[in-house]
Amino acid sequence: MTKRRPRSLSADEEALWERIAKQTDPLNPKRKATPAKTPSTPKAQPKPDPKRNGTPVPPFRLGEKRTDTTPRHDFAPSIGESLSSAPIHMDRKKHTRMTRGKLKPEGKIDLHGMTLAQAHPALTRFLFDSHARDRRLVLVITGKGRDRDDDGPIPQRRGVLKHQVPHWLQSAPLNTVVLQVSEAHLKHGGTGAYYVYLRRRR
Repeated sequence: MTKRRPRSLSADEEALWERIAKQTDPLNPKRKATPAKTPSTPKAQPKPDPKRNGTPVPPFRLGEKRTDTTPRHDFAPSIGESLSSAPIHMDRKKHTRMTRGKLKPEGKIDLHGMTLAQAHPALTRFLFDSHARDRRLVLVITGKGRDRDDDGPIPQRRGVLKHQVPHWLQSAPLNTVVLQVSEAHLKHGGTGAYYVYLRRRR
């Protein structure tokens, strides 16, 4: 059975207790009556441990610069990160040379200014034609996209074609001729273009 916590008596309760105590005879007259125990003051709460997720918080002085970096709110990886983390299906040395801009594209298509409805068939024709001509490395230019002033409260990614083209390249029917996709080197357009390495004809 758990002990009840003592609580302090109110003024009315103390007066009632004194009145009853005067009317009773002590069992042991020689023993002095001990005053009723009042609850002890509550213990001070322990100070919170200055740790965050198990990591000590470093001391901070006014005027110092922050040393920690705030994580991004964009939880989805960028296209470049997704493509660079994809498995390599082509020759590794050739892939390294390609991403460093050491290989010269054998053909290119510029999708600037096209709508999605125009760009998809144009890209499909270009890649199947390049594959039929035994080309291995081609360049697909999408552009980086324009900044918009009317995005509203929800941020939107720039460049519709820049985000849609990798999806097309990894889906049917283009995935039957495409072996590897990578963002282009700066000399060939950087993040506004893609290297597309085609499969060998059978």
